[in-house]
Amino acid sequence: MLRDGKIWIANNENGDPIYLLPAMANRHGMIAGATGTGKTVTLKVMAESFSELGIPVFMADVKGDIAGTMKAGEDSENMQQRIARFGLADYGFSYEGYPVTLWDIYGKNGIQLRSTISEMGPVLLARILDLNDTQREILSIVFKIADDKDLLLTDTKDLKAMLAYCRANSKEFEAEYGRMTSASIDAITRAIVTLESEGGDVFFGLPSLNISEWLTTGAMGRGAINVLDAQQLINNPRMYATFLMWLLGELYELLPEVGDLSKPKMVFFFDEAHLLFNGAPSWLMEKVEQIIRLIRSKGVGIYFCTQNPKDIPDTVLSQLGNKVQHGLRAYTPAEQRSAKAAAESFRVNPSFNTYDTILNLGTGEAVVSMLDEGGIPTMAEKVFILPPKSRMGAITEGERDMSIKESLAYSRYAKAEDPETAYEILQKREQEMLQAAEEAAQEALDAKEQAKADKEAAKQAAKEEKEAAKTKAANERAVKNAAKSVSSTVAGTLGREAGKALGSGFGSLGKTLGGNVGAALGRGIIGTLFGLKKS
Repeated sequence: MLRDGKIWIANNENGDPIYLLPAMANRHGMIAGATGTGKTVTLKVMAESFSELGIPVFMADVKGDIAGTMKAGEDSENMQQRIARFGLADYGFSYEGYPVTLWDIYGKNGIQLRSTISEMGPVLLARILDLNDTQREILSIVFKIADDKDLLLTDTKDLKAMLAYCRANSKEFEAEYGRMTSASIDAITRAIVTLESEGGDVFFGLPSLNISEWLTTGAMGRGAINVLDAQQLINNPRMYATFLMWLLGELYELLPEVGDLSKPKMVFFFDEAHLLFNGAPSWLMEKVEQIIRLIRSKGVGIYFCTQNPKDIPDTVLSQLGNKVQHGLRAYTPAEQRSAKAAAESFRVNPSFNTYDTILNLGTGEAVVSMLDEGGIPTMAEKVFILPPKSRMGAITEGERDMSIKESLAYSRYAKAEDPETAYEILQKREQEMLQAAEEAAQEALDAKEQAKADKEAAKQAAKEEKEAAKTKAANERAVKNAAKSVSSTVAGTLGREAGKALGSGFGSLGKTLGGNVGAALGRGIIGTLFGLKKS
């Protein structure tokens, strides 16, 4: 709630108001406490106030009750008591709803929220895929090759196609980009398949979120409150944390340096913040710390919500200027040490024991320390958090569906797009290469068949020529034999007739001469004439 242009979040034990100064809101903050101690109420009170100041807000809804911020709160006896306790009626307290847009990377409980593989980048994607150092380096090489080859990576099928392409051409790329083993590429591919089974195939794609659209105001100039439904996403902690890191990185790249402003350009609430740091490798921790340290100058305030401050590394915790610590339960020695560390992170207040106070805080009570006008943390104070103006409970399915369908963003992001990117281009190239190979193989087969046909034709021609020569020779022999037979017959006949004529005067001797001798004589003469007589 606003009071005198400042964010009024609580009253101390003396009834004095406790403020979060808008000019100090970009110095980041923390809301911590055990389950059921009132963290969600504090988060809603702060988010409502930022919205009233015209500051856009992002929140993750892990339990499903943050979405109620879009609806006005409901009156009750308990609320009336709290309104009276803080004297809120004197400052215009009324139940109100706020301009909330619901998002969901799975597209079920909010507008479909997407990013592309290229926008996520190899560093954060390696975190989602839980790759080792070698695999992470190879993934970076694959991204570099995709950039050099103008192959856009939008979804997981693009990335798998790119990995297969690099695997098939690893020898070609080795000299320029370094060695990429098939085993590592296969391991990355398996990790992508696992990610797809967890919804990664839905999250990565087009149209991707234009985060500049979140830097807007709604009705009455109030800052837009964008709520990510994380009820399903939280089951994949690594993807949840990496996605929120991607959002911060996008904001960092988008916004210019502005230094200290009278109020932030945007406030980002990171619920279940321990998921960001659990098991994070050193290279990712360095990136997180860098963004948190530098994004303040871009006018963005980050507020980590977690159960215990120890969930946040000291290097990050030291950068959080505005702290709200709800009650902690410390029954074991380890829990007591954690509670003591939480108490020691506050500026000492001589009037009470911070450690004992934290252990005995009731619901809606907290120990706070806010930055003053000079950016100095105030002493720890026990306070009572104001009630929110919006609904505390969850919204109905009907209310959720109506909110989603009525949003202007729904028409821009609901329908997926699948333009020609790396998968389609590489598939087309593969088909062209396959077709070229098939055509070359067919040409070779045709040439082989033609050569075979030519050989058979030549063989047949030779055979026919041989048969023709054989036939010709046979014909010539037949002609010779026929001529010989005819000449012999004719000669014999002529000889006998001649013999008869000559031998008619010689009696019986003449008959013999006319028959045998005459025939032989005739054949000899004819044979000589026709060249048929054998030598």
